[in-house]
Amino acid sequence: MSRHAPDWPRMMRRETAAMYCDLTPTEFEREVCDTRLPMPISLGGKELWSRTAIDETLNRLTGDSVPDWRAKSKLYANT
Repeated sequence: MSRHAPDWPRMMRRETAAMYCDLTPTEFEREVCDTRLPMPISLGGKELWSRTAIDETLNRLTGDSVPDWRAKSKLYANT
């Protein structure tokens, strides 16, 4: 049996969003309550999380969305 990543939906329920972040639903909820992860929106009478909002938040947390200021610095630039 081959294991592969699913095609993640644009809007996800709590359990799916937690799986997307490789967290348990309880860990995911704790991160949301601590404001480290985005809040859900109400859509169709359900609480749903935006995959894009989660990605943007994780990019900020990991520093992936912050340009490396050292690249333009003469002191740190590769010569």
